[in-house]
Amino acid sequence: MEWLRPAVAAAGGTVSEPAHAQALVWGREPSAKLGELLAGHPGIRWVQLIEAGVEAHSRLFGDGRLWTSGKGQSAAAVAEHALLLLLAGFRNLKPKARAASWGPVDGRTLHGRRVTILGGGGVAQELVRLLAPFHVHVAVVRKHPREMPGVERVMPFADLLRGVDAADGVVVAGALTPETRGAVDSGVLEAIGPQGWLVNVARGAWVVTDDLTAALRDQTIAGASLDVTEPEPLPDGHPLWAFDNCLITPHSANPPSTADPAIQARVETNIRSYREGTPMTGIVNADLGY
Repeated sequence: MEWLRPAVAAAGGTVSEPAHAQALVWGREPSAKLGELLAGHPGIRWVQLIEAGVEAHSRLFGDGRLWTSGKGQSAAAVAEHALLLLLAGFRNLKPKARAASWGPVDGRTLHGRRVTILGGGGVAQELVRLLAPFHVHVAVVRKHPREMPGVERVMPFADLLRGVDAADGVVVAGALTPETRGAVDSGVLEAIGPQGWLVNVARGAWVVTDDLTAALRDQTIAGASLDVTEPEPLPDGHPLWAFDNCLITPHSANPPSTADPAIQARVETNIRSYREGTPMTGIVNADLGY
């Protein structure tokens, strides 16, 4: 990752071989490779992961090292994409964008609707801010409920069904953990109901793809806008591609134009904090897995 060398230098760090390193900045290479490198270099005391989602490496946590991630670093960009996907669904944009002739007038407004966000981290907080001008009624379902500015109801994950019940929009924006994997299943989709639009900007595995396919086909929910899928990439010819009520973007909520500067800033900030012994940003909680 040559493009991160300037960030290391700006923070006063030096790029060196693993045998001489105290810290490691890890990109998108496989977790098995990371585990092998760390096992052979016990002198590495801190690992900086560049992505917000760290579930692929969770088996390595709790090894006595400090782990930090990119969580929160691109929250504004991802929240902006989530709002885009929600509005596109409400305005029935997919068939309109595909049309080659004048068609029917349909769609509905986001103003005054009920929106539930699954997850209470940086993306959720940014999305709440972006939703404010639409005067929506926002609910949040998160692992550790606590009051959030701009949110009318904050509920524990155990109340997921109640949280999404009859919501006009449900936005998946939380970390993927054993608890959240497959959480949006047929039961949750039925609870959302035929007026609801599902948006996923988190991880595809939050959603049971077969259940979502059936719900869209049967119009159990109004539709779905997905920036992430399970599997990913979604195979050519998968039924989700053909539905007018399913809009898919290729994991592009945080494109390189926004991701790379944010990663550089996080690396620089955390190297400086590590050297100075000050609190670091994006510390991974080994027990929670994010």
